[in-house]
Amino acid sequence: MWKIRIFFMPAYQGAEMVSAISTLILLMASLTVMASGNGTDCDRRCLANILVDKELLSAPQGDNCTITVNITAIQYQTLSFDTKAMQMNSRIKINMQWKDPDLGWLLDKYKYPAVVLPVDTIWTPTIVLDNALDTTMEPYTNDVQVRRDGVVEHSIILFTSVSCQINLFNYPYVFGECPVAINGWRQKFCSLKLNIADNVSLIGGSQGEWQTMNVSKIADKSQANRNYLLVTLSINPFGAFVTLILPSALIMLADLMSFALPFQGGELNTFKVTLVLSFTMFLLILNDHLPNGGNCSPLLYYHFSFCLVCLVLSVLISLVLTRLAEDSSIIPCIRKKTSKATKTHGSGKDTEPGGGQEKDNPDVIETKSGGLISEQASLQKIVKFLEKLDKEESGKDSIVAIAYRLEKCAFFFFLTIYILYAIILICITRTDICKVNNLDFWDQSTSEVDSYDYSSE
Repeated sequence: MWKIRIFFMPAYQGAEMVSAISTLILLMASLTVMASGNGTDCDRRCLANILVDKELLSAPQGDNCTITVNITAIQYQTLSFDTKAMQMNSRIKINMQWKDPDLGWLLDKYKYPAVVLPVDTIWTPTIVLDNALDTTMEPYTNDVQVRRDGVVEHSIILFTSVSCQINLFNYPYVFGECPVAINGWRQKFCSLKLNIADNVSLIGGSQGEWQTMNVSKIADKSQANRNYLLVTLSINPFGAFVTLILPSALIMLADLMSFALPFQGGELNTFKVTLVLSFTMFLLILNDHLPNGGNCSPLLYYHFSFCLVCLVLSVLISLVLTRLAEDSSIIPCIRKKTSKATKTHGSGKDTEPGGGQEKDNPDVIETKSGGLISEQASLQKIVKFLEKLDKEESGKDSIVAIAYRLEKCAFFFFLTIYILYAIILICITRTDICKVNNLDFWDQSTSEVDSYDYSSE
């Protein structure tokens, strides 16, 4: 500050005093002009520093306390989609404009149409995502452009993760939509209003098994601040078909064809148990890949459960038929009694335990030179022995034949069940029996209308 002291001499007259005061006023005016500068002497950086010195870190607030931000363009990209957690990760670039009258200047004072300011020296709006689980907002550049009329142009990048309720009932043949709610905010007296243009573009449509087909802006005209991007998604079914559907179908076909294997040797039962264990491995893969809850559980869960029940039932039937063919009985812990002729085949005597003495066996014929029995009695015993063996063999063959007939009936039973199941499965997949609501995330507490009368103040 300039301090000027004027000493008035007593000899000065009135005219001289007026002249001195006029000179002083002109001097102070010239100093003020030199200190403030003018439009021709101040360049763009000088103008930018003047705007920065204003420290306009608060939002521009008019009489109605509503800040209007115009979103001129949106560039959307799907980064990933977690099918197990039903979460979509996205990258969104937003170009926006808003007007701050305090950042404007007159053309006759400053000739420049626009200047660039650091982004952290003025107020910038914050975008709200209503259905986001996690959001990170970063400036696209560290500078903003300010025009002469106070319009600020700025770009931001949003990295967001949203929860999507997509109908996975017909997985992997899925076609669904996921909203990304981009909005301002609204309180009782003040609000941030977004005017979103229809200029929405999509980049990078394919991410893993999920493909982003389209993205569009949807505005709910019945409610303020209810704008969202509707992202249309679909699944490439090739991966899930090869890793889940095709193996399950092949395992069921192998189990159906295993009824052609013989009972003897245990190969049939071993093969069927191997199929059950293999199918259990694919069931674990399914559980790790898909969500196991929700309103619309994938139909594959019911399909795998049905197939597992059929495989276990097939194993149990094979075990029962194998026991029937081998032991002529299906009752547990009971084995067929072996005849004495079978036990002593090739030996003419039985030895009593502990006695050490041999005992005559009536089923075995001994021919001695002395002739203990007559020739007729010997022939009768031989005939009875052969008849008994033949009866046992014929009885065993009939039981084995019954087991094979039962196995054939089981084959046709499972074949009929699988054909009916395939028909029912096709009919179910062609009907829309499960629906989801993706728009149940709005905050109803901020929907009241601002009815405050500012004119009364």
